[in-house]
Formats: sequence, structure tokens, C-alpha cells
Amino acid sequence: MSVTLHTTQGDLKIEIFCESVPKSAENFLALCASSYYDQSPFHRLIPGFMVQTGGPANPTPDNPKGGRSIWGGTFEDEIRPALKHNARGVVSMANKGPATNGSQFFILFDKAPHLDGLNTVFGKLIGDDSLVTLAKIEALEVDKKSRPKEKVLIEKVTIHANPLAG
Repeated sequence: MSVTLHTTQGDLKIEIFCESVPKSAENFLALCASSYYDQSPFHRLIPGFMVQTGGPANPTPDNPKGGRSIWGGTFEDEIRPALKHNARGVVSMANKGPATNGSQFFILFDKAPHLDGLNTVFGKLIGDDSLVTLAKIEALEVDKKSRPKEKVLIEKVTIHANPLAG
């Protein structure tokens, strides 16, 4: 399976590792299918490291800024030794410690082996166009709190059954 995040900076196509991390994949794909990520901001950007997104566009007490999973709360990690934070374009669940996955995720700008064993890798960017978009995002100016000065959003998501499909 794959999805395309249509962002204000261009498209990011992500191959999802459904077989390796089924719970993380189910959560991410269901949130995509329900339009949860539509208008979600890229709220944290650290050049040379990663960009983070996946919180709700309009937080509420039931759906706080930190986001939530399809099960309402958080869920456990799916750490797999074969899935590593070893390259630009790796997609991983953001968390606040063990078993705190919700809706937020990040995309690496470079390898980050210190995250192996701590965050669930569930996908990777595919296609040259995605890497061009990622470079545009990484080049954005940030403030002192690592927030992009220019608003960057996931406008909508397209789900593809075949990861290589257009």
C-alpha cells in the first residue's frame, strides 16, 4: 500500500510497510481514509534531522493538539530490527516514550540511528518527486522553536492500493 500526501509544498508519496507493522499501518491508513490528516500542519522542522506532522488541523478536547489514534488513545510500538532510521525519507511514528503512538509522524531528512528501538518505522518516501518536495520542505526557514515560518499543510491524502501506482 502507498499514500500520497498532497502538501502545500508538493506531493510526498509514502510506501507503507503493512506486513511488518500492521497496527501502525492500520492506524495511519485509517486516519488517511477518514480525512484526519487533511489540513494537518507540519509543525516541527529541524533541517538535517526531520519534519513532523499528523496533529489535527483544529484541536478539540476530544482530539487534542498531540493527536490520537483510531482507537481513541495511544497504542504500543512495533519496533522491528529490520526497519531502521537509516536513510533520508524514512517515515516513523512520533511518540512521547514507549507505547504512546497516536496520529503524529515524522519524515527523516537524514539517517537517525539514535531513534532505532524508540520509534516505529512504518514507511518510506518513494519517487524522485517526493524527494524534491522533501528538499523544499527542509529548505524552509524556521523560528527559534523549530516551527516553519511559512505555513506548510497536508492538504489532502490519496490512498493507492499498489505502491507503484500513479
